[in-house]
Amino acid sequence: MALEPGKTMLSVEELMQLLPHRYPMLMIDRLTDIRPGEGAVGVKNVTYNEAFFQGHFPQKPVMPGVLIIEAMAQAAAAYAAYTEQLDVENKIVLFMGVDRARFRRPVTPGDQLLIHVRTAHRRPPVWKFEGVATVDGQRAAEADFAAMLASSASA
Repeated sequence: MALEPGKTMLSVEELMQLLPHRYPMLMIDRLTDIRPGEGAVGVKNVTYNEAFFQGHFPQKPVMPGVLIIEAMAQAAAAYAAYTEQLDVENKIVLFMGVDRARFRRPVTPGDQLLIHVRTAHRRPPVWKFEGVATVDGQRAAEADFAAMLASSASA
């Protein structure tokens, strides 16, 4: 089922039409402020029920930085797939690299992580993105990363 073009927000159900990820690896709950050719904002509502908090760290739960980067990648993949109307059936988005990743503040249960992504460069099947994750207006993490769309049979 194709998603209606021109939306500025996608629900989790619509994201699951674009991404192969499912709980517990689906790291975004919504995509908002979608602006073709510019970027979008992924929303992750961080709750104490997240599976990773059982071991990272039980006494002081902190969202692992690598999962914040994964959330950036998922927001960027959903943004690109939706705005460029990519055929994602039987395809997956693969990380190619992460550069200049920085973590500025811990992300903990109760936080709402806003993941601002924008396309820095594109030459399909490869895209380069810039991502900034914020909580309450404070920068939590940032990174530049590259990904490519590949057939799931060849992955």
